[in-house]
Amino acid sequence: MTLLSMTGFGEVREDRDNYAISAEVRTVNSRYFKLHLRTTDGYGTLESRLEAVIRKYVKRGTIHCNVRIRHLGDANDYRLNTQILNQYVDQLLEVAAKRGLSEDVRLEPLTTLPGVVEELSADAHDATHVWPLVEPTLHAALEQLSKMRAVEGEALAADLTDQSNTVSAALDVVETRVPAVADHYRRRIEERVNEALSSLNVTVEPADLVREISLFTDRSDISEEIVRLRSHLQQFSKAMTLPESAGRKLEFICQEMGRETNTIGSKANDSVISEQVVEIKTALERIREQIQNVQ
Repeated sequence: MTLLSMTGFGEVREDRDNYAISAEVRTVNSRYFKLHLRTTDGYGTLESRLEAVIRKYVKRGTIHCNVRIRHLGDANDYRLNTQILNQYVDQLLEVAAKRGLSEDVRLEPLTTLPGVVEELSADAHDATHVWPLVEPTLHAALEQLSKMRAVEGEALAADLTDQSNTVSAALDVVETRVPAVADHYRRRIEERVNEALSSLNVTVEPADLVREISLFTDRSDISEEIVRLRSHLQQFSKAMTLPESAGRKLEFICQEMGRETNTIGSKANDSVISEQVVEIKTALERIREQIQNVQ
């Protein structure tokens, strides 16, 4: 399974059983699961069911979901409330008489006032009846969302793989450089000691030099850090293929790689290794940025 991006969009509009149903889902980056859900007035009882479906597709990120439900009834599904309509007319005529207005009262605009037209179909706000119609539309919108997130996830995976390869290549250079560091230190300390003692006509026992070089080698030994960093790279590669959400695991592994890299940089007293440490840190920073987009 490829990585999933946290950014995506899906929208589906369908007519089902005299209902016009639309579902729009948009996701953006977020460390945790945050759902902003809007539904048509009167269908608030569907929100828990809507969230349960969304959670099957989205594990983390900010989700904006807008579900609209409109009943496509005929004239027999509505009734004109003449009592309320008469009250509106009486009030308008009363105002007109007080102000000496002679305008005619037209009924058509009054039908848009609250309470004038009533919907008789009880199914309009019946969540039990409407949910089987809404659910497949929501699934379809979430499938669109998932496809878009998968496409972006492939691009993320490609970039993360490139950056991981950069880290691995730099680590190869570091590993091949390790034996040369101790040898270079040995030659340097021998030259300095011989120069310092030549004027005093004093010699230093080879065992003393070996002891000093051994101490330096122990202090600057980065073999364990190299092994652990390689192990983290392997874990990182495997985590990108996990079937479940991998974003948080990748974040943790990246942090661990950063710690090992810092230790290598602080222990290795060598310019070549220092250059490679900078390369590794640059790649890890890029990885850290990209992981923020991974579910």
